[in-house]
Amino acid sequence: MKQDNKEPDPSDSPVRRVGVQIQRWLTSNRRTVHDQMLRGAAYSLGSGAVSLIVVWFEHRR
Repeated sequence: MKQDNKEPDPSDSPVRRVGVQIQRWLTSNRRTVHDQMLRGAAYSLGSGAVSLIVVWFEHRR
């Protein structure tokens, strides 16, 4: 008779799967998550700066 295991296998948890996907991404892209966060912040700041310049230019016209 097979005994049902009530506890899930920790190697198959969603958190573990996400961790494995991040590790695969890191090895394939040779970037760290921190580098990507900084790059995203720089793009956001640049986009915000361009928006402010456009609003300022339109206001002055």
